[in-house]
Amino acid sequence: MPMQVVNGATLQCSFGMAPSMLVVLPVHRTMAGHQPAANIMDHQPMVNILPFGMCSSLANPAVASATAAAMGVLTPMPCIPNTPVPWAPGAPTVILDKAPALDTPSKCMCAWAGVISIVNPGQTTTTIP
Repeated sequence: MPMQVVNGATLQCSFGMAPSMLVVLPVHRTMAGHQPAANIMDHQPMVNILPFGMCSSLANPAVASATAAAMGVLTPMPCIPNTPVPWAPGAPTVILDKAPALDTPSKCMCAWAGVISIVNPGQTTTTIP
Protein backbone atom coordinates (compact mmCIF):
# COMPACT_ATOMS: atom_id res chain seq x y z
CA MET A 1 0.00 0.00 0.00
CA PRO A 2 1.17 3.54 -0.67
CA MET A 3 2.29 5.67 2.27
CA GLN A 4 0.94 9.07 3.31
CA VAL A 5 3.54 11.75 2.48
CA VAL A 6 4.33 14.25 5.24
CA ASN A 7 6.54 17.21 6.06
CA GLY A 8 10.20 16.27 5.69
CA ALA A 9 9.65 13.75 2.89
CA THR A 10 12.65 13.27 0.59
CA LEU A 11 12.15 14.27 -3.05
CA GLN A 12 14.26 13.77 -6.18
CA CYS A 13 14.02 15.55 -9.54
CA SER A 14 15.07 13.77 -12.72
CA PHE A 15 17.23 16.80 -13.67
CA GLY A 16 18.32 17.75 -10.15
CA MET A 17 21.74 16.84 -8.82
CA ALA A 18 20.77 16.53 -5.14
CA PRO A 19 17.71 15.36 -3.18
CA SER A 20 15.38 17.90 -1.62
CA MET A 21 12.72 17.95 1.07
CA LEU A 22 9.00 18.58 1.02
CA VAL A 23 7.83 21.31 3.36
CA VAL A 24 4.23 20.90 4.51
CA LEU A 25 2.83 23.81 6.44
CA PRO A 26 0.35 22.81 9.18
CA VAL A 27 -2.60 24.37 7.31
CA HIS A 28 -4.40 21.06 6.65
CA ARG A 29 -4.68 20.36 10.39
CA THR A 30 -3.96 16.65 9.85
CA MET A 31 -0.96 14.77 11.23
CA ALA A 32 0.59 11.44 10.22
CA GLY A 33 3.68 10.03 11.89
CA HIS A 34 3.86 13.15 14.11
CA GLN A 35 4.27 15.43 11.06
CA PRO A 36 1.82 17.58 9.05
CA ALA A 37 0.27 15.47 6.26
CA ALA A 38 0.44 16.63 2.63
CA ASN A 39 -2.18 16.79 -0.09
CA ILE A 40 -1.70 17.25 -3.86
CA MET A 41 -1.89 21.04 -3.52
CA ASP A 42 1.42 21.15 -1.63
CA HIS A 43 3.37 21.91 -4.81
CA GLN A 44 4.37 25.56 -4.44
CA PRO A 45 8.00 26.15 -5.51
CA MET A 46 10.28 27.51 -2.78
CA VAL A 47 7.46 27.05 -0.25
CA ASN A 48 6.68 23.31 -0.43
CA ILE A 49 9.28 22.14 -2.96
CA LEU A 50 12.83 23.31 -2.25
CA PRO A 51 15.74 23.37 -4.79
CA PHE A 52 17.49 20.19 -5.93
CA GLY A 53 21.02 21.59 -5.96
CA MET A 54 21.99 22.15 -9.59
CA CYS A 55 19.67 21.75 -12.59
CA SER A 56 20.88 20.08 -15.80
CA SER A 57 17.73 20.51 -17.95
CA LEU A 58 18.23 22.41 -21.21
CA ALA A 59 14.56 23.42 -20.93
CA ASN A 60 15.63 25.65 -18.04
CA PRO A 61 16.54 29.05 -19.59
CA ALA A 62 19.44 29.55 -17.14
CA VAL A 63 20.98 26.18 -18.10
CA ALA A 64 20.41 26.78 -21.82
CA SER A 65 22.04 30.20 -21.62
CA ALA A 66 25.05 28.95 -19.63
CA THR A 67 25.44 25.99 -22.00
CA ALA A 68 25.36 28.28 -25.05
CA ALA A 69 27.96 30.55 -23.44
CA ALA A 70 30.18 27.47 -22.85
CA MET A 71 30.13 26.61 -26.58
CA GLY A 72 27.59 23.81 -26.15
CA VAL A 73 29.11 22.12 -23.11
CA LEU A 74 26.28 21.30 -20.69
CA THR A 75 26.61 23.75 -17.81
CA PRO A 76 24.28 23.07 -14.87
CA MET A 77 22.90 26.07 -13.02
CA PRO A 78 21.28 26.43 -9.57
CA CYS A 79 17.87 24.79 -9.37
CA ILE A 80 14.83 27.02 -8.96
CA PRO A 81 11.80 24.65 -9.03
CA ASN A 82 8.96 25.67 -11.33
CA THR A 83 5.97 23.49 -10.39
CA PRO A 84 2.77 25.21 -11.58
CA VAL A 85 0.55 22.11 -11.43
CA PRO A 86 -0.38 19.90 -8.43
CA TRP A 87 1.03 16.48 -7.69
CA ALA A 88 -0.68 13.69 -9.65
CA PRO A 89 -2.55 11.49 -9.20
CA GLY A 90 -2.70 11.63 -5.39
CA ALA A 91 -5.01 9.36 -3.41
CA PRO A 92 -8.62 10.02 -4.51
CA THR A 93 -9.94 7.76 -1.74
CA VAL A 94 -8.54 10.01 1.00
CA ILE A 95 -9.54 13.68 0.96
CA LEU A 96 -7.39 15.97 3.07
CA ASP A 97 -8.54 19.60 3.33
CA LYS A 98 -10.69 19.40 0.14
CA ALA A 99 -7.99 17.76 -2.02
CA PRO A 100 -6.67 14.21 -2.44
CA ALA A 101 -3.97 13.19 0.02
CA LEU A 102 -0.42 12.95 -1.31
CA ASP A 103 0.85 9.37 -1.52
CA THR A 104 4.21 7.87 -2.50
CA PRO A 105 3.46 6.95 -6.17
CA SER A 106 2.51 10.57 -6.99
CA LYS A 107 4.70 12.73 -9.24
CA CYS A 108 5.02 16.48 -9.74
CA MET A 109 6.08 17.97 -13.06
CA CYS A 110 8.56 20.84 -13.24
CA ALA A 111 8.08 23.31 -16.11
CA TRP A 112 11.76 22.73 -16.94
CA ALA A 113 10.90 19.11 -17.97
CA GLY A 114 11.86 17.46 -14.67
CA VAL A 115 9.79 14.78 -12.97
CA ILE A 116 9.79 15.07 -9.18
CA SER A 117 9.39 11.77 -7.32
CA ILE A 118 8.95 10.91 -3.66
CA VAL A 119 11.93 8.87 -2.44
CA ASN A 120 10.95 8.68 1.24
CA PRO A 121 7.48 9.66 2.54
CA GLY A 122 8.79 11.12 5.80
CA GLN A 123 6.96 8.61 8.03
CA THR A 124 6.43 4.84 8.11
CA THR A 125 3.21 4.27 10.03
CA THR A 126 0.30 5.62 7.95
CA THR A 127 -0.72 3.94 4.70
CA ILE A 128 -3.35 5.08 2.20
CA PRO A 129 -5.86 2.61 0.73
